[in-house]
Amino acid sequence: MSRVPGWLSRLGSGLSEMGERLDKRRAEFEREQADSEPPPAPAPSAPPPPPAEHAHEPASAGHQTVAVAVRPDPVQAVPWGVRVAAEASWRLLVLAGTVWVLMRVISAVQLVVLAFVAALLITALLQPTVARLRRLGVPRGLATALTAILGFVVMGLIGWFVTWQVVENIDNLSTQVQDGIDELRKWLLNSPFHVTDKQINKIAKNLREAIGANTDQITSAGLEGVTVVVEALTGILLTVFSTLFLLYDGRRIWEWSLKLVPAAARPGVAGAGPRAWRTLTAYVRGTVIVALIDATFIGLGIYFLDVPMAVPLAVFIFLFSFIPLVGAVASGALAVVVALVTQGVFTALMTLVVVLAVQQIEGHILQPFILGRAVRVHPLAVVLSVAAGGMVAGIGGAVVAVPLVAVTNTVVGYLRSYSESSAPRTSPAPRGATAVEPSPVDTDTPKA
Repeated sequence: MSRVPGWLSRLGSGLSEMGERLDKRRAEFEREQADSEPPPAPAPSAPPPPPAEHAHEPASAGHQTVAVAVRPDPVQAVPWGVRVAAEASWRLLVLAGTVWVLMRVISAVQLVVLAFVAALLITALLQPTVARLRRLGVPRGLATALTAILGFVVMGLIGWFVTWQVVENIDNLSTQVQDGIDELRKWLLNSPFHVTDKQINKIAKNLREAIGANTDQITSAGLEGVTVVVEALTGILLTVFSTLFLLYDGRRIWEWSLKLVPAAARPGVAGAGPRAWRTLTAYVRGTVIVALIDATFIGLGIYFLDVPMAVPLAVFIFLFSFIPLVGAVASGALAVVVALVTQGVFTALMTLVVVLAVQQIEGHILQPFILGRAVRVHPLAVVLSVAAGGMVAGIGGAVVAVPLVAVTNTVVGYLRSYSESSAPRTSPAPRGATAVEPSPVDTDTPKA
């Protein structure tokens, strides 16, 4: 066994000497070929040149060296800005396609989505009551049942009260509207606008013709009302059941949802979830308080101005306040119109003053103080989100648009800070079209 290393050493020395002699013979042969004559031009039928990565390898013995022009890498031939634009473009196309497919799916199950979102909003309003009862020692099931029953009873009573007031005052309101129209006609005839009786009759005739021309559409809309009622009842039932389960088992539902998230992104999503829920809870609480204050003060104002149906109008103002900006304008305009056709121009102007004053106090004092910085969204984002939500899903989409934007803003801000704090110090190497290999540097060549 001790003779084997010596034998291997002698064999290695012999192979090394043989390699050196072969290298010397090859160098001498290439030198003689280069001195004797220039290399012949390659024939048209010559084989293709070797690839660029093998262009600098030394030719073997018995072959002539051929100078081959090295072409740049196609990736390096494209400007950096074009490569970045291409990388961003296909990613944006993928995101746009994903959003389009998601919107198509949401449109197909719009009723289910709106019912679940409404359940989330109601749960955000009622969940603090459940938590307070749990701290007092009430069992979870009993606390959920008591809170849900109380909440839905209050909402049902509000709806019943509005319907009752409208039905009770509809006859009186129609008479007052007719009297108000006659007074408005007299005011227009005596106003400085120079409106003639002929022009007013022409406007009334055009309105009657428009109504008569659209009778079929009005009738079909009335027939479709049955379908709307069925869908509304289905949505209410879905909202009630979803609210009950979210109040009773919301934490377990959230923990199960986290299992659907990839493991690498799970810590960030787990931290963003509670912050998003706090934002949603703060939004719902603040909106309810602001809407209640608006309805109370505007309702008192129109009540003292003797505007008919002041209480139902106040309830409508409360409900419309859940649609930011647009809802306040619509409910205020409704109160002004009712005051105009029933009590005249002066009462309508005073109603407009009351509505504008309350809305200014709401926008500059109540919302910043009650909602705070937790759900602060730029007014432009509010307007665009309400418009987009209304176009996609009608009134329901307009209601849920702003809390969705507020929650998204909170989640994105948290995930950005989380990724910056947990990012590694060394960023990964670029991949794809933006990946450029560094130019080789010959360390053996002396610098000038």
